[in-house]
Amino acid sequence: MTTTRFAPSPTGYLHVGNLRTALMNFLIARKAGGTFILRIDDTDPERSQEAYVDAIREDLEWLGLTWDRIERQSRRLDRYAAAADRLREMGRFYECFETPEELELKRRKQLNRGRPPVYDRSALALSDEDRARLRAERGPGHWRFKLDHERIEWDDRILGPQSIDAASVSDPVLIRGDGQVLYTLASVVDDTEMGVTDVVRGADHVTNTATQIQIIEALGGTVPTFAHHSLLTGAQGESLSKRLGTLSLRDLRARGVAPMALLSLMARLGSSDPVVLREDMQSLIEGFDITRFGAAPTKFDEADLFPLTARYLQTLPFEAVRERIAALGVPDELAERFWEVTRENITTLDDLEGWWHLFRDGAEPAIDPADAEFVAEALALLPEGPHDAGTWGEWTAAVKERTGRKGKALFMPLRKALTGQSHGPDMAQVLPLLQRIRALEKNA
Repeated sequence: MTTTRFAPSPTGYLHVGNLRTALMNFLIARKAGGTFILRIDDTDPERSQEAYVDAIREDLEWLGLTWDRIERQSRRLDRYAAAADRLREMGRFYECFETPEELELKRRKQLNRGRPPVYDRSALALSDEDRARLRAERGPGHWRFKLDHERIEWDDRILGPQSIDAASVSDPVLIRGDGQVLYTLASVVDDTEMGVTDVVRGADHVTNTATQIQIIEALGGTVPTFAHHSLLTGAQGESLSKRLGTLSLRDLRARGVAPMALLSLMARLGSSDPVVLREDMQSLIEGFDITRFGAAPTKFDEADLFPLTARYLQTLPFEAVRERIAALGVPDELAERFWEVTRENITTLDDLEGWWHLFRDGAEPAIDPADAEFVAEALALLPEGPHDAGTWGEWTAAVKERTGRKGKALFMPLRKALTGQSHGPDMAQVLPLLQRIRALEKNA
């Protein structure tokens, strides 16, 4: 069975970069009828916060990315310790004691000599006495996995065939001196024991994948299928790394972005297929193909979300927004008509408040001086309310006959006088909703 996972760290709010990874793994699992695991990477007790765990769940639920089960890495520390013991027994795990300053010095020397800045494995030459002395002086060391210096190869579902010389990569640190298990080991143990078959993540993890493949093989696991999606850039190609904090899913939600608009964009962004607005999750699942994505950096422009949101809202039936409209105070007898009139003239649902304010309280008239006399004459011909769908046509016909005006010269001044705007919904539909017409009051 196809099994995928999304493994966020609860150290902050989810952003669009996280969503890309979560969505691809979710869609692969759902399309195959498999399992999608939400795995909370909370092995760092200092940075992990329960409030962020709750926020992660809330954001995914808002988007409809439901998981089949949830795992907490902080509850699996015994499994990581057991894996570490096995690696030690194999001679593939060794303790190192260099300080960050010493490692940086080694790195600079290697670069100055034109060599790759790879850890020199000097810790392997330490005797038992040396290690005991260093532990006494510096405390417990950090533990590195000893890579086999051979080529590591896999067929990436996005990047294609990959081949990395393990000799060009430092032996990865899997456990810090303070005992914290790092992502590289925890992820391998979890993927192996949870039967993860497909892993989709960012292209910045390619080197991690190479080292993890060797760790998986050393522990006797089955290497999953990997796919590394491109990283997001801004609309002008600039790095988004400094802006991801402002592109959190909760911020986009607060700005009125519709879930299906966001999902529709992210499910196609960076692929060879055009972005197509999907109205439901099932059509999104059916239209997803991981092999259609490319390796080039992918431009993300948050402004693209709002036209998609507007188009999505136009598809919603009244029942989907009934409660939102009721919360504005729109009377029940006007609510459905209000939605039909405004649905094609909003970008987000937040815009409904402005329209109801206009209909309920009236708009400040916008009357050009050259049209003042004409508008006054026209308002005198406006029948008393309540108005219906036929009132606008009857009124403008009477105004046309009285003044001789027609076309835009007839309709535009009247629209601006009643709504204060030069564009908007069909005035035949607007007029019956107007609870107050300020232009009439000023003309009285």
